[in-house]
Amino acid sequence: MELELRPRTQQEVRIYFARTRDPEIQARIPQRSQTVEQALEDYRRSLAPGADSYGRTVWADGVYVGDIWCYCIHAEPDPDAMVSYCIFEKDRWGQGVASRALEQFLADAGPRFGLKRVGAFVYADNPASVRVLEKNGFAIQETFEEEGRRSFYLVREIEETGRLDKWNTE
Repeated sequence: MELELRPRTQQEVRIYFARTRDPEIQARIPQRSQTVEQALEDYRRSLAPGADSYGRTVWADGVYVGDIWCYCIHAEPDPDAMVSYCIFEKDRWGQGVASRALEQFLADAGPRFGLKRVGAFVYADNPASVRVLEKNGFAIQETFEEEGRRSFYLVREIEETGRLDKWNTE
């Protein structure tokens, strides 16, 4: 399978918003934007200089299948960010698309923002997403309840070299 990450466009923001209205997808990821207009405004803010978010679209074999992004990007004193992703094309679930997309995305976003740490939240009842994160060097740091759902906070630390191929997962 050929996997490519591409810059987001307004057209893809609209497609993503429509595809993630699916109840099965909504049960797996919290969504801030409740309207396509809100999603487009968030997208426009991500393009501004100094934006604290950065996203890419995920393409598998030339087909747009999802998005991946980091948010809450902090530059100082220890650069960190949160990461999230959604593969909305259900026939691609279980094929390693999210795992490979996350690997590629971190190899880009880590050096781009000089990140020392990347975190992620995931619902405990989404074991596939937990596996995606663990395959990419994340480890569960905390278990908590959010809106009545058991959730995990996972972290991936970057070694002092700053290289993303050298992660401290201990």
